[in-house]
Amino acid sequence: MQTANKKPRKAPLEKAGAPRGRKANGVAQQNGEGDAVTLFEVVRLGKSAMQSVVDDWIESYKHDRDMALLDLINFFIQCSGCKGTVRIEMFRNMQNAEIIRKMTEEFDEDSGDYPLTMPGPQWKKFRYNFCEFIGVLIRQCQYSIIYDEYMMDTVISLLTGLSDSQVRAFRHTSTLAAMKLMTALVNVALNLSIHQDNTQRQYEAERNKIVGKRANEKLELLLQKRKELQENQDEIENMMNSIFKGIFVHRYRDAIAEIRAICIEEIGVWMKMYSDAFLNDSYLKYVGWTLHDRQGEVRLKCLKALQNLYTNRELFPKLELFTNRFKDRIVSMTLDKEYDVAVEAIRLVTLILQGSEDALSNEDCENVYHLVYSAHRPVAVAAGEFLHRKLFSRHDPQAEEALAKRRGRNSPNGNLVRMLVLFFLESELHEHAAYLVDSLWESSQELLKDWECMTELLLEEPVQGEEVLSDRQESALIELMVCTIRQAAEAHPPVGRGTGKRVLTAKERKTQIDDKNKLTEHFIMALPMLLSKYQADAEKVANLLQIPTFFDLDVYSAGRMEKHLDALLKQIKFVVEKHTETEVLEACSKTYSILCSEEYTIMNRVDIARSQLIDEMVDRFNHSVEDLLQEGEEADDDDIYNVLSTLKRLTAFHNAHDLTRWDLFGNCYRLLKTGIEQGTMPEQIVVQALQCSHYSILWQLVKITEGSPTKAFMLLCDLLMIFSHQLTTGSREALQPLVFNPDGQLQNELLSFVLDHVFIDQDEENQSMEGDEEDEANKIEALHKRRNLLAAFSKLIIYDIVDMPAAADIFKHYMKYYNDYGDIIKETLSKTRQTDKIQCAKTLILSLQQLFNELIQDQGPNLDRTSSHVSGIKELARRFALTFGLDQIKTREAVATLHKDGIEFAFKYQNPKGMEFPPPNLAFLEVLSEFSSKLLRQDKKTVYVHHSYLEKFLTEQMMERREDVWLPLISYRNSLLTGGDEDRLSVTSGGGSSKAGSVRSKKGRPPLHKKRVDGKDPSTCNEHSCLGSWLMRNDTIQTPGALQTPQLTSTVLRENPRQAAEQMPDQDSEPGSDPQMQMSWLGQQKLEEVNRKDRTGMNYMKARSGGVRRGLMEDDAEPIFEDVMMSSRGQLEDMNEEFEDTMVIDLPPSRNRRERAELRPDFFDSAAMIEDESVSGGFTMPMF
Repeated sequence: MQTANKKPRKAPLEKAGAPRGRKANGVAQQNGEGDAVTLFEVVRLGKSAMQSVVDDWIESYKHDRDMALLDLINFFIQCSGCKGTVRIEMFRNMQNAEIIRKMTEEFDEDSGDYPLTMPGPQWKKFRYNFCEFIGVLIRQCQYSIIYDEYMMDTVISLLTGLSDSQVRAFRHTSTLAAMKLMTALVNVALNLSIHQDNTQRQYEAERNKIVGKRANEKLELLLQKRKELQENQDEIENMMNSIFKGIFVHRYRDAIAEIRAICIEEIGVWMKMYSDAFLNDSYLKYVGWTLHDRQGEVRLKCLKALQNLYTNRELFPKLELFTNRFKDRIVSMTLDKEYDVAVEAIRLVTLILQGSEDALSNEDCENVYHLVYSAHRPVAVAAGEFLHRKLFSRHDPQAEEALAKRRGRNSPNGNLVRMLVLFFLESELHEHAAYLVDSLWESSQELLKDWECMTELLLEEPVQGEEVLSDRQESALIELMVCTIRQAAEAHPPVGRGTGKRVLTAKERKTQIDDKNKLTEHFIMALPMLLSKYQADAEKVANLLQIPTFFDLDVYSAGRMEKHLDALLKQIKFVVEKHTETEVLEACSKTYSILCSEEYTIMNRVDIARSQLIDEMVDRFNHSVEDLLQEGEEADDDDIYNVLSTLKRLTAFHNAHDLTRWDLFGNCYRLLKTGIEQGTMPEQIVVQALQCSHYSILWQLVKITEGSPTKAFMLLCDLLMIFSHQLTTGSREALQPLVFNPDGQLQNELLSFVLDHVFIDQDEENQSMEGDEEDEANKIEALHKRRNLLAAFSKLIIYDIVDMPAAADIFKHYMKYYNDYGDIIKETLSKTRQTDKIQCAKTLILSLQQLFNELIQDQGPNLDRTSSHVSGIKELARRFALTFGLDQIKTREAVATLHKDGIEFAFKYQNPKGMEFPPPNLAFLEVLSEFSSKLLRQDKKTVYVHHSYLEKFLTEQMMERREDVWLPLISYRNSLLTGGDEDRLSVTSGGGSSKAGSVRSKKGRPPLHKKRVDGKDPSTCNEHSCLGSWLMRNDTIQTPGALQTPQLTSTVLRENPRQAAEQMPDQDSEPGSDPQMQMSWLGQQKLEEVNRKDRTGMNYMKARSGGVRRGLMEDDAEPIFEDVMMSSRGQLEDMNEEFEDTMVIDLPPSRNRRERAELRPDFFDSAAMIEDESVSGGFTMPMF
């Protein structure tokens, strides 16, 4: 088997001794290595003119026809995608079937693609070049070579054999070649037929001459020429018969749809090109049969082939029998499941209609009529073209114009408009008038834009010979007229048709502007008259009032047509006073709203008319409400109707207009209150009063939002808190439908608002306050507002209303804005850790990652590790690490998850320069090192030594690197390899025992050499079996539905220290006592540090206001630990066990403590949101 990368064989020209290095457009074109390229490559590249390529091949054929034919045979083989080559020995000694079998073995079995099916513009061009080559080849050979009984016989025989192959590529390529060859031969046969006719006429003309003037030699030459042409004609016909019977008849029903489509497409070309020979039932039947093909691609080719035939009216007589036989099938294809096929079928039916009015029955036409309402626009437009040809095309325009003038009409389209109305009514799809107009828009624009004719039919009395429009016909005409106005003004299809608004071309835009001006100028004068005539008909008025929405309102001022505006406003007022239907009133309200647009100069005139109308309605409403409430249960129907009718009008206007200055809410509230108290208020009045009150509230909200976005934000946060998932707690499951959970987009918008309005620099604040009195009071007030915003958003995070990762954008500002928001941020951190330790840890590391990414974006990948920015991130990480407290057992999984996420982030991206260079985020490991001290010894081993999670990301090259750029990795590895003893002796906690019952030693820590005998330390259990379980666990921990408020030291009940002392056992216990009996070495160290600060803590507590707990939004910025007065080791351990989850960052007191002490926060029920839980009978803390 020949490989795919085999060098192309030398062209026959070179083997036959032809000169090498020919022109660039020759067959034996030289490539860069000096070898001749194949004919296939020349055609594929398409750089040479096909005429020159064929001429060069003809030269080679004349020189050595075997080698030239061999080149042509290999051309067809290679165009099929076969890598094999037919050699001269095979060509001379083997049959076609044997050659094809041999070539079949040369196919690449790994790929099913071949040139005709390969995607891309290159192969699309190749297909065109392939077809062109065959056509040019026959055209250039038509006078000599094709009649040598060798070339054509060889080619046809080869293509016939290939077309019968089981290999799809051979079959497809050879069928295409054969069909194009047949098309070229048909063209040759047509030329021969023309030459024969010309020769015959010359012969007849010469023979009819008198004997003296007759040239016998010329007659003999003409006879000889006619005989030669006839022989050539016979040979061409034999060739065509061989192709048709040997290839077409078998391949038009091939299993591959593409091959069938090729056959049908080409037979259509033959019938159109040489209709005398091919346009007969013997060939048409193949197209008719294929109309039933199961593939839409083939059916589409059939219809397009027939369209080319039906376009020529001269061919209709030859198509009559075919039309009668296959008409039903063609009509049924208008409903084809493939939209492209249905469109072409409708166009074909339209061509049949144009050729013969009698060819289609009424039933056939009706099957196409209803397609104008199709949701698929191309189908509807094609059906609209058919409808226009059948019903709306004027057969004698001059006669109709003369008739219109005799009747006194300006437009001759009156009858056509009537016919359109009748068609619309008979279709019984009245709600689809917009679809009907859109379907006819491209074919019947002149008729649909004849608004003058439509208004004449509506306003003027019918003249002699015209029928009066019925009420139903008038309604239909008005609806159609409004739809045409909308289509002209908007210049895009109605809703439901098309994928969206497309960009108009310059010509379409100009047409749209002209149409809008035309309709505006006409209906400015006609609309008041139409409203006056039909003001009592709700349906007609509702449609007519849509027309002003499409006006160019500048025309009123530019054309000095204010009197027509006054007439329109007068008619609208009459309509409002006459109707109570919601549809009509909303149309009037919308019209006023459009006419009152501030961008137009007519706004003041319209606003005055609107205010007068509303004044009248409000006055009437107030009096009717007073009458109704005074009458009470004795109110009659008139009182109820007066209230209901005016309330309906006001409600409709309140929807689109701000009527708050008329204070409609007061009387609506009175009606509702009376209905609740007495229960006698009619339901319709209650509904309208509720609706009107609803609009009043909405307009007030709009004012609040426009005036102060801060108030809107606070209101939204409160609403989210009220309607959160906690609404259903306490056996209130019935309120579940009221629960609202904000989606991701709303959460992002809330967070963006906080970031934009809370975390702003002092310079920005001063700039925003420029022009105001910049004193301390203003600064404190501005800070107070920002703290309110942050606290409101923090509540949403704490109560799991906003996803916890959103807190990362808050936590990362802790250091920078500690003086302003430190207390709020650390309380948020404390509460979120109580909710979910692991998710809180992931949020902390996410905030550090965000800061790191921002630094990378500002400074680039090569960070200065000694810069203040990097140090700031490390300092923030150190502060975050302190919040995990001393009990490493309880924070074990959270810290491990934090390290896992940090490692993944550090090695997330590879260096584009290669593996020998550090990853871009490697410096983040230096930040992560700040948390290494919070890992237990065995967890450090899990991260680095045993089952190394870190080593999953390290290569041997990374492990050996010692350059400065790798220092973060070295530093992080060292932080994991140190501190093992401290971890082994770290604070332990018995998870199974209650906190109140914790037993502690009275004395100091036990000697370091003293070992446990019976008990096992939890920090050393299952070191190899379950060390990595926390790394592999699922991080999607379920968050508790309602947050349990933790106990703080200020709320703990204290008991007698003697009782606590009595509960402590003597230190001289058994060596195998419970681990809780031992106090850790770290605890002792912490105790000593606390004792050193004891005096400072005592002084600070004296300055505090007492033991009252401060809420989330209070102004305290001091650490929680300093709220506790401690003078004993037992107190330290109690505090460590109870409050390690709420331990906060220990920073110096705020400089702005005095300023924030003056703030008086007014938050949304903060006491209810974060409520202290009283502890009764629990753990006690002695006071000294």
